[in-house]
Amino acid sequence: MQIYDTLAGEVVPFEVGPVVTMYTCGITPYDATHLGHAATYLTYDVLQRRLRDRGHETRCVRNVTDVDDDILRKARSLGVHYLDLAAAEVARFDSDMAALGMLACWSEPRATSAIADIRGFIGMVLDRGHAYVAGGAVYFEVASYPGFGELSKLDRTEMLVLAAERGGNPDDPAKRDPLDFVLWQPSAPDEPAWGSLWGPGRPGWHIECSTLAMRELDTTIDLHGGGSDLVFPHHECERAQSEAATGDLFARHWMHQAMVRMDGEKMSKSLGNLVFVSDLLKEYDPRAVRLAVLSHHYRDSWAWRPEMMVEAAERLARWQSAAAGEGPLGDVRAALDADLDTPAAVAHIDDAAGRGRGVAAAAMLLGVDLRAGEPARPNGGTAGASCGPSGARR
Repeated sequence: MQIYDTLAGEVVPFEVGPVVTMYTCGITPYDATHLGHAATYLTYDVLQRRLRDRGHETRCVRNVTDVDDDILRKARSLGVHYLDLAAAEVARFDSDMAALGMLACWSEPRATSAIADIRGFIGMVLDRGHAYVAGGAVYFEVASYPGFGELSKLDRTEMLVLAAERGGNPDDPAKRDPLDFVLWQPSAPDEPAWGSLWGPGRPGWHIECSTLAMRELDTTIDLHGGGSDLVFPHHECERAQSEAATGDLFARHWMHQAMVRMDGEKMSKSLGNLVFVSDLLKEYDPRAVRLAVLSHHYRDSWAWRPEMMVEAAERLARWQSAAAGEGPLGDVRAALDADLDTPAAVAHIDDAAGRGRGVAAAAMLLGVDLRAGEPARPNGGTAGASCGPSGARR
């Protein structure tokens, strides 16, 4: 099996042991699940399905960022407690993911569950000389980590621009270098605060994921995933602080999902140009939503068109009309082993269904259970696709 490794900058063999450990950055729960979320998590869902089909056990951890600038800002504007907002949005997210037939995570920890672990992690970074305290905050010193920038492959000017756009606050006067990033920060008067050796405050964005990945899995994990918009600064900073703290390789592979676009821009909460999964599920079979996404390669950015759902629903109906059987199982496996080429896998199943061959087993590798619910209708929801057990959520 081969995947495109962002750090290597090329397609490489994905060589793993019997148990594959994966960490994917989860949601900040302050708004409903949109199609960009679905695309990201469907990619890692299909990857897990193929790995299990190959005989591996998968342990996929997906965090919930239930305390950060965005959720606190949204809770403040709504006049609600940030944890109440998080609970409501996580419930909506879980409902959407279940409807899409996603495999359950091995673990889905919340950032607020790890405050003590985060403080300990920051202490490790400080003890190793990679961080400093200034003004009640703790900053990671990027100059102390020679590999900073290797993941994103950006030059300093490009990194400064993105840091300013994505909450890195390069103009913070307490920093020794504008690219230094916060590990711990003082809380505003109306924000949650936890005690620490550096004063009351709350964790920075990047430190939450490093801590949770290591707490739930190990110092070194097989694969770290997320959207391509997280490569910098989030994953670049995550890699730096993790390897600085432990001296070990953090992730053997980095895999990123390209952006789903709408109106010429990436689909995102901050821009407000969203197609919500829950709205699509009111009109279409959830398996059709899955097929609409998987018709695109995970490394290709694509633009949403409403017509895609009609096309996907028609495809699902054709697949269901084919006789039961394995169909092009070998071809689909080969496509998924070639950097998770889901469009090629879909094309193989299309061809088999068109020739009257059974496709049920091959479709199941994509998480499309042709046995689930009623026969597909071009417009109208059905019961969600079922999926096998993947271990209890902690």
